[in-house]
Amino acid sequence: MDKLAVRTKMDESSLERLLGLDNSKIGFYAEVKQKIHELEAANLGLRSKGNELQAVFDSISDGVIVYDNSGKVQHRNHVCPRYFPQETLPGCSCRELFHPEHESSPLNCPVERALTGERVEISIASASASGKTRYFDVTATSIEDSRGEQNRVLVFLRDVSEKRLHELQLMQAEKLSSLGVLASGVAHEINNPLSSVAGYAEALLRRFKDEQSLAGDARLEDFEKYLHVIVRESYRCKGIIDSLLSFSRKSDGSVSNININDILTEVFDLVRFKSRFEKIDVRIDLQQDLPDILGDPAGLRQVCMNLLMNALQAITGPGIVEISTRTAEQSSVMLQIRDSGCGIAKDVIEQIWDPFFTTKDVGQGLGLGLAVSYNIIKRHGGDINVESQVGKGSKFSVRMPTCPK
Repeated sequence: MDKLAVRTKMDESSLERLLGLDNSKIGFYAEVKQKIHELEAANLGLRSKGNELQAVFDSISDGVIVYDNSGKVQHRNHVCPRYFPQETLPGCSCRELFHPEHESSPLNCPVERALTGERVEISIASASASGKTRYFDVTATSIEDSRGEQNRVLVFLRDVSEKRLHELQLMQAEKLSSLGVLASGVAHEINNPLSSVAGYAEALLRRFKDEQSLAGDARLEDFEKYLHVIVRESYRCKGIIDSLLSFSRKSDGSVSNININDILTEVFDLVRFKSRFEKIDVRIDLQQDLPDILGDPAGLRQVCMNLLMNALQAITGPGIVEISTRTAEQSSVMLQIRDSGCGIAKDVIEQIWDPFFTTKDVGQGLGLGLAVSYNIIKRHGGDINVESQVGKGSKFSVRMPTCPK
């Protein structure tokens, strides 16, 4: 019994030796295996977190770029290639996007400023090779590493071209509103004298008609003809003032039944002087029984004014502008304005509807007229398109649905 007890005790004390654990080999391998399991779990967690961060990174609708401490692109999200496909490639310098003309620009470059710990908010404009200009708000923030050092930069790029367009539209609306107030005062001051002129001229005409002795006086032979001219031109001036008031009146967003022929007539009265001065022959062919459309009068006046002014400005020297309306298929009305001007090149014709795109010289336009017109026509449920040949002119066609019967 004692021998058995001694033997058992010896087996327990020499267990590690019998199992080979005295040299820690099995223990070492077990520990390594445990560490491997822990590392695999950690890597799985890191991959999961990485996928989450990448999903967040790609879900941001703004352009997002991460620059390293030397100002080179480390990462970018899927939005950046839409606006800057080459400038934001990994490895590219901040110079290529923010200051291509200078090697460095510590006072103006948002990346270089952010690397010093500054939070930067600026706006930039970018013109593509096709001439289209877009506007961006840029925010640059430094990223600290584990030691608290600021060695990378996070940049957000937000396209604000549409916002800028809306701001300019509001500015234009305010200008038109101010013009409307001014025109109202001017119209009041002019209409009173015109009414007096027309009234006295009509009174003299009635006197000529009532007193035969005056009509038979040879010295007054041309007076009646002159008085008719005075009356006619007085009412023509009044019509121009009324058209100016209608055009400058701020839209309240309400819609009503409109005959597009009336809108065209009002607008043409305002630009008639330009066609006469520049010897442009304007030919008008308006369908008399044209059905009404449902729309905003102020908005449609602006469309007609933009298209007509573009047609007149496209012509250098004598030329022809044709304005026509007609009933089209599918219960719609067609307005066409054709000019014999310079035309539009094929490589840019698809961009003329973009905000701020213009082929005019500096100071001749902001590139908003066609963009605004396009939005107005679409808002009315219509379509607008263009056909053009360089050197032969352009034709703009606007189709809008008629009022339901």
